[in-house]
Amino acid sequence: MQNRPSVHLAERLDQLSIKRQEIIRPLLEHPRDYVLLSVRALAKKLGTDPATIIRIVHGVGFANYKQFQRHVHELSLAYATSLDTMPQSESSGGPDAQARDSVFRDLKNLQGLKNALDPARLSTLAKKIYAARRVVILGGDLASVLVEYLGYQLNLLGLPISLATSAGAATHIVRSLTRQDVVVSITFRRGLRYTVEETQQARLHGAYCVGITDTYVSPLASICHEVLIASVESVFFGASYAAPIALANAILTAVGEFRRSRTMAIVRELAEEQRKGSRWYSN
Repeated sequence: MQNRPSVHLAERLDQLSIKRQEIIRPLLEHPRDYVLLSVRALAKKLGTDPATIIRIVHGVGFANYKQFQRHVHELSLAYATSLDTMPQSESSGGPDAQARDSVFRDLKNLQGLKNALDPARLSTLAKKIYAARRVVILGGDLASVLVEYLGYQLNLLGLPISLATSAGAATHIVRSLTRQDVVVSITFRRGLRYTVEETQQARLHGAYCVGITDTYVSPLASICHEVLIASVESVFFGASYAAPIALANAILTAVGEFRRSRTMAIVRELAEEQRKGSRWYSN
């Protein structure tokens, strides 16, 4: 989950001639149609020659075509729609096979998270969370599920957590942030507008910003001090949150273990309530 710089292709188009901008524009509009193409295949599909493609690749700041291919793949993830993730033809195995494929896709996403996980970074984040005056978790739409999940669990530890899952709430919370605060922003693919814009404001206020997203071409990657990546790829009509939930669990584990004795004291109180509390059903 290393935070790495990313060349943003759309932002560098003005470095090309008008003619070359027009050649590459279809790729920007429909990146999924061009993923993994060789330089010759891409040139043929765009109606040009391989030498021109290589000149365009260098002109927008990529060291080589392989690096450019990786970027196109990231763009295809960021700009995916429900129509893109939904299979365009029925599986030969029918719904049963598709359901099985969905589980396999989740397992692949989890394996990717496992391979990229850097526990030391999560421990550092836990330290920042404990040192913060305030921790704001920001996200909307479907990502509000993750905001609520992280917030609920961190609140159990008595941490100064604030949640913002709507534009108005985010605006009011971000306005009062300072350098003593931490913001965890969650948005996937192209990024929800208010999540991105309020994260920009949080950064301007001096807050330490952490992004949780699925691709390094996410706008959060250029705004936040660091980003944590978890794939939301799926084979159904929506985004899969299996990997982001696993990432959230890893963060919660790091936070809980950072001050283990304090956590254990709280957990003992929780256990007593879970055994005897009136909110639990009993026969």
